Amino acid sequence: MPTSQKPQDKPTACLALADGTVFYGKGFGATGETVAELCFNTAMTGYQEIMTDPSYAGQVVTFTFPHIGNTGVNPEDDETADPVAAGMVVKWDPTEPSNWRAAEDLVGWLEKRGRIGIGGLDTRRLTRAIRQQGAPHVALAHDPEGRFDIGALVARARAWSGLVGLDLAKDVTCAQSYRWDETRWAWPAGFGKRTGDGFRVVALDYGAKRNILRCLASAGCDVTVLPATATAEEVLAHTPEGVFLSNGPGDPAATGRYAVPMIKGVLARDLPLFGICLGHQMLALALGAETIKMNHGHHGANHPVKDLETGKVEITSMNHGFTVDSQTLPKGVRETHVSLFDGSNCGIRLEDRPVFSVQYHPEASPGPQDSFYLFERFAAAMRARRAA
Repeated sequence: MPTSQKPQDKPTACLALADGTVFYGKGFGATGETVAELCFNTAMTGYQEIMTDPSYAGQVVTFTFPHIGNTGVNPEDDETADPVAAGMVVKWDPTEPSNWRAAEDLVGWLEKRGRIGIGGLDTRRLTRAIRQQGAPHVALAHDPEGRFDIGALVARARAWSGLVGLDLAKDVTCAQSYRWDETRWAWPAGFGKRTGDGFRVVALDYGAKRNILRCLASAGCDVTVLPATATAEEVLAHTPEGVFLSNGPGDPAATGRYAVPMIKGVLARDLPLFGICLGHQMLALALGAETIKMNHGHHGANHPVKDLETGKVEITSMNHGFTVDSQTLPKGVRETHVSLFDGSNCGIRLEDRPVFSVQYHPEASPGPQDSFYLFERFAAAMRARRAA
C-alpha cells in the first residue's frame, strides 16, 4: 500500500512546540494562529466550562478524554461570556452532539468565537511530554489549505515570553462593577434568584467563574463584583461584611503588584475573607508567603485533597500552574489542605481570624458536594460578625 497521504487526508492544522516537535492533525473551529502554553486536563466532562474558564487565558488545553464535543454546548454552561482558553487539542475529531441540552455544536461554537481546535493527535504522547518536560510553549495553526510555515511557527513558540511575570487578570476582569444574584442550577427549574437580606460581599474579579458567584449567592451572599484593579478604599466603600478573591489566570506575583496592597488594606479592617485559586495565591502573598511556577500544574476534576484539620479527603477540580510554597508560610498562617498527588499546598487560614483560601475549585463540585462547606464557612463567619 502506498504511504503517501491522499489529498483529503492532508493535515489542516498543526501544533508546533518550542523544541521543534510538530504534530499534524485536522483543524476545526476558527482558522489562524495562536501562541500559548500547552497544558493537559484530565476531566471526563465539562469541556465547555474549561474553555470558558478565565483561568485558562494564555493556554492551549490538551484533553486526555477522547469524547470531546459529544454533548454539544449551551449558554447555561458558559463560565464567562466567551471562550478564554487559546485553543484545544483532542484525540478524536468532535462528533455531532447527542444531548437534550445541546443548543449548538462545539465546532461552530469555536468558529464563531475565534478559538482554534486540532483533532487526531496522540494526546497520550503529548501528556507524557508535558509531565516529563514541563508545560511547553506552542504555536497552534489552522489552515483549511494545509499551508504552514513550520520554521516560523516554531520561532513564534520559542519567542513567546510565557506566563511567568505575566499579569492576565487585567485582560479578563470585568470593565465595571455589577451586582450578582443568580443561584446554582437545580432540576427542574434551572438557575434561581437570591431573595431577601443577604450578607454584603465584595467579590474581586481576577477572572471569576460564574458558578463561584452562584455559590456565593446560594450561600446567602448579596454579591457586588469589582474589577481586579479595585483599591482597598473602593472595596471598603461598599461597606462589605466579607470580601471574596476570585480565581484567574497568569502569574500571581504579577497580579499581586496591585492586588496585594488592596488585600492588606482589607485585612487591616478584620473582615472575613475567602479566596479561591489565584485569590488563594495572592492572599498568601499578602500574608508574606511566596508562590512558584509548577512543572506542569494541576488541571482536572479528579484531584484528591486532604483537609489536614479534619482528615477528610475531598475530590476536587483544579486548574493552576503556580502554587503557594508552604515552606514560606509565616507564623500565624496554618496550612489546611494538601494535594494527595504531590503534597503541594491547597489551602491556608489565619489562626486568629476568619480569613482562609483554597487552591482548588469548590464550585466545580466533582465530589459533587465535598467542598461546598467552604462557602457555608464564609457565610457563617459573616453571620458571627453580625451577631457580635
